[in-house]
Amino acid sequence: MKVSEFSYELPDELIADYPAGARSSSRLLCLNSVSGEMAHKYFTDLLNYLRPNDLLVFNNTKVIPARFFGEKETGGKIEILVERIMSDNCLLAQIKASKSPKIGSKLFFYAKNTEQPEDSLVATVLDLEEGFFKIQFGSEISLSQSLFPHGYMPLPPYIRRQEEALDLNRYQTIYATKEGAVAAPTAGLHFDRSLISNLVGNGINTAFLTLHVGAGTFQPVRVKNLEEHRMHREFIELDASVCNKVEQCREKGGRVIAVGTTSVRCLESAVEDGRLKATRKETAIFIYPGYKFQIVDAMITNFHLPESTLLMLVSAFSSKKVILDAYAEAIRQRYRFFSYGDAMFIY
Repeated sequence: MKVSEFSYELPDELIADYPAGARSSSRLLCLNSVSGEMAHKYFTDLLNYLRPNDLLVFNNTKVIPARFFGEKETGGKIEILVERIMSDNCLLAQIKASKSPKIGSKLFFYAKNTEQPEDSLVATVLDLEEGFFKIQFGSEISLSQSLFPHGYMPLPPYIRRQEEALDLNRYQTIYATKEGAVAAPTAGLHFDRSLISNLVGNGINTAFLTLHVGAGTFQPVRVKNLEEHRMHREFIELDASVCNKVEQCREKGGRVIAVGTTSVRCLESAVEDGRLKATRKETAIFIYPGYKFQIVDAMITNFHLPESTLLMLVSAFSSKKVILDAYAEAIRQRYRFFSYGDAMFIY
């Protein structure tokens, strides 16, 4: 299977640079994954598509201010994008510079909104792992308390503007609790408290797991043949309560509905011998057409980039033709695409 088979043409003006006025006011393309039947709705119409005993599974990861600026000990300017937190004072990061820093060299981070190094924020480059630099701060440094206040929200590369105050709130789900993501689980951005309250009131159950989205989610697939691609690793955590809720959902005839591709990947990564198991590990699961889903019955997701692994995942849940036909219709209907864009319900 060729990566190019997942390509489509998107007019630039359909890339959403800003979120909708209200979270749940986005449009919703409802798609039958088998027949290809489509209905054009709004996100609040989700209430009409879910049934009592269905289980919505959310990703509660919290986006950290993961973009930083600074300089090397040689004085050269750098831009740092955190990929993954390794410990309280160690992380993996992409580093943009005219010349890559050397292993063992020092990095000096700027205080926010300045081009002056913050005295306490000095890190050492330890290693280069899978294209990311492993950097370590002093043992007295706490990333969340000392480093993150100097960071900027890591808006995706296709958003053609700088971070604004609204992004601190809107590029974060309302239920985000566990710090560690460098990109938002964007399907969850459409949920507000009123909608969740109405869903629960209608007998819809909820569960929360964690997948810390890494910057690798935006990396292009650099091979021609799909099967040769190797996914980046991301941390996942799923406890026994989620497993119990999935079992109860099955027993009552409900559907397990993943909110976002990250929830899909976490659920499908936690299967052992056909059953969902509590887990805490890293996953590099790559889901593409031919994959047999074991847990997920339906999903809520945004529209994804051409030739991306996320587009391949949703194609696996339906078919490449059905999904690309739906995308073509969404373009004709002027839906808004990508992180701050509209959503799909695929059932």
